[in-house]
Amino acid sequence: MALTGVEIFKLLPKTNCKKCGHPTCLAFAMKLAQRQASLDACPDVSEDAKRVLGEASAPPIRAITIGTGPVAVKVGEENVLFRHEKKFVNPCAFGIEVKDTMPDEEIKGLVDAVLNSEIDRVGQKLRIDTILISNESNDVKKFEAVVKTVSEKAPQVPLIISAKDPSAAEAAIKLVADKKPLLYGADDSNAEAMANIAKKYKTSLGVAADGLDALSVLTEKVKGLGVEDIVMDSGARTAKDIIEHNTLIRRAAVKKNFKPFGYPVITFAQNSDPMLETLKATLGVTKYSSIIIMSNIDKWKNLVLFSLRQNIYTDPQVPMQVEQKIYSIGEPTPDSPLTITTNFSLTYFIVSGEIENSKVPCRLAVMDCEGLSVLTAWAAGKFTASKIAQFIQESGVENEIKHRELVIPGYVAILSGAIEDKLPGWKVVVGPREANGLPAFLKSRSN
Repeated sequence: MALTGVEIFKLLPKTNCKKCGHPTCLAFAMKLAQRQASLDACPDVSEDAKRVLGEASAPPIRAITIGTGPVAVKVGEENVLFRHEKKFVNPCAFGIEVKDTMPDEEIKGLVDAVLNSEIDRVGQKLRIDTILISNESNDVKKFEAVVKTVSEKAPQVPLIISAKDPSAAEAAIKLVADKKPLLYGADDSNAEAMANIAKKYKTSLGVAADGLDALSVLTEKVKGLGVEDIVMDSGARTAKDIIEHNTLIRRAAVKKNFKPFGYPVITFAQNSDPMLETLKATLGVTKYSSIIIMSNIDKWKNLVLFSLRQNIYTDPQVPMQVEQKIYSIGEPTPDSPLTITTNFSLTYFIVSGEIENSKVPCRLAVMDCEGLSVLTAWAAGKFTASKIAQFIQESGVENEIKHRELVIPGYVAILSGAIEDKLPGWKVVVGPREANGLPAFLKSRSN
């Protein structure tokens, strides 16, 4: 059961040293009770207190990692019901189901689609995250062969091994245990055997039940068998059940600290109608699914779901930003124009897109303004003549171009004279106020 702020306070040093960033130990204790602070922030807390407070200060939903290396999938660890309260922590993972009854060519086609699913959107790499391999045939040897094929063809992609037969599950898991897969398929009838496999091969375990009451009993049973890393399937397959079950699970875990529901949720959204499947998947993204499994990954569906997930899991208090540097658009030569803008993602992608549309090779200097748009950054004193001059001088772009001409956004035309003062020998050209004016502007200057 969660500890109150006063109970936590009794276990703290009570020195009011402020090392944790809070004015008093009581204030820190209250933040811990609300899960708005980490116990690690207190350098003087005793080991005994750490043992007692460790669980109380842990996120209400356990963090689970599937796979290894840079593309490993981490889910769970959420603290809130709504993203305006605090940023959602770990983006949900999208997965595709590969059945061991599928023809070899279909399996290879799906794996290739996963490997080629990555897109770059506002500076972030987005992709299908995992492959679920299901033992549809109930044939152990066939299942082993498909798992081996998928693992060899996509060695870095995190895997979910789905089987209800413990013998099939173990035969497959031992082939890929080093990849830290998720073993899915434990239910009330095979829980002990599946838990033993999960412990033996050090994998997380996916449990499946029919309804929330049965699910809470099953997770407690599996935890009692010694498995801590659990992923839950409540049996929700319709849109109505996905919303209802996932909301009740998250509310119970976050608001009531109900431990049997303190694990990530896996949602199976497969449907023969691609549009309905996409709609079910969107419900999973917006309503607390940590892993969403689909039957196909058309490119249009990827773009819809990737964009939605990116928006839901973006910190609403921090603007999206791109890296500060000089970007080459097209194949610029030493005579190509040099333009400048801020590093707000939307600004960058609109401006770069319009430059591409112009067909005029260009260098685009993107300056770090903490993710603010041009006018906002100027008003906040972050896009000023002195800072622009410093950025241009330190970027080394002078070594790449023959001219000394900088095109600035029309909205900050007022800066042109001051920039020329700060950049001796440079000429500042005022560009269009709106990005959609760039193609005509650049073409006119290249003629």
